[in-house]
Amino acid sequence: MMQPVAKLFAGTATASLASAIAKEYGSPMGTVGMQPFSDGEYVLWFEESVRGSRVFLIQSTMPSAENLFELLQMIDAAKRASARHITAVIPYFGYARQDRKDKPRVPITSKLVAKLLEAAGATRVMTMDLHADQIQGFFEVPVDHLFSSSVFIPDIQAKNLDNLTIATPDVGGSKRASAYGNQLDAEVVICYKQRKKANVVDKMTVIGDVKDRNVILVDDMIDTAGTLTKAADMLMLEGAKSVSAYCTHGVLSGDAIARIEASALQELVITDTIPLKRTSDKIRVLSVAPLFAAVMLKVQSNESISGHFLF
Repeated sequence: MMQPVAKLFAGTATASLASAIAKEYGSPMGTVGMQPFSDGEYVLWFEESVRGSRVFLIQSTMPSAENLFELLQMIDAAKRASARHITAVIPYFGYARQDRKDKPRVPITSKLVAKLLEAAGATRVMTMDLHADQIQGFFEVPVDHLFSSSVFIPDIQAKNLDNLTIATPDVGGSKRASAYGNQLDAEVVICYKQRKKANVVDKMTVIGDVKDRNVILVDDMIDTAGTLTKAADMLMLEGAKSVSAYCTHGVLSGDAIARIEASALQELVITDTIPLKRTSDKIRVLSVAPLFAAVMLKVQSNESISGHFLF
């Protein structure tokens, strides 16, 4: 049976990453027309036919909510234009931190987003480093959950650091840190934090020995940078030789970049799933475009993608 033609389109939130993915994929990026109304509402459309095609719609869904809504509109437009397959390529899945009821009378927004994507017409979702793995179970369509480790680990190996230790800035990231430790044959330590409220760390201690070690903190995202910078400063006080960090999604809200620049962090490495708001000598960006393009090509040809997972 002949494979449907693949067509790639991008939302406005991650247009630069989408262009890089299209270049790696080897297909021109389709054009999405957009017409705003005076009150801020807008209508969008595809400038070419997608009938019978496999459509890849690329858009991260970080706030504002307009980014998510733009993706939903593109999905709905593709469905109504008779696309055969509609894959929502979401490098950064926004609202993933709201994956459970951790106190009374709160929503589980990540499940709400999953149901919105399905209701709009997505037949497949491709994303990277979800804040919680179980979010995949919120979907009734296939989810390709990619990991930045396949980009980060070769970069760490290229540094040839001696006495390497992998650290997690909180207990919840112990599985991730352990996986990195196994891949890099490195020791693993855990930074234990206590919070009185969201985005504010009250106390932090380290479980494990970091004296004279080159420590690399790994996490799925960095938001205000409060936890990460506090962990880096604490690790240096505990005798670490150096502290760097690898975080997939550079949310970097508020005074995050200023905190990073003032901290003991030697370097922060992030990916381009979210556009970097401001450059810094301490921040380096690695592109995930080759990884997404490779997996999209496998999906298009109905081939296994398991070879792209290091965990």
